[in-house]
Amino acid sequence: QVQLVDSGGGLVQPGGSLRLSCAASGSIFSTNTMGWYRQAPGKERELVATITNGGRTNYADSVKDRFTISRDNTKNTVYLQMNSLKPEDTAVYYCNAVLKRTYSDYYRNYWGQGTRVTVSS
Repeated sequence: QVQLVDSGGGLVQPGGSLRLSCAASGSIFSTNTMGWYRQAPGKERELVATITNGGRTNYADSVKDRFTISRDNTKNTVYLQMNSLKPEDTAVYYCNAVLKRTYSDYYRNYWGQGTRVTVSS
């Protein structure tokens, strides 16, 4: 079994910061891209940021220059440092990992349970 556990959400004032973490555990042979997505009330889930196992990053335009994604390959962990938070960043944030469990497996998508971020004064 593979489990992704994401954490670090909470309530923060506009302009504040939060750091999200997500650790993948279980039977993992290889991890490819890891990332964060978010879903605001009444909206579809959207990409926030991704990072490859080589460190190449991709960001949504709405979070560029405010959010930073990083990962620790030795721990199968991905982080999202969120600065200058805005009320429109309010959403449930989901961790994603593309990985395979064995040498002969296919790369598959796995998701965390979500962590809620609320930006409000």
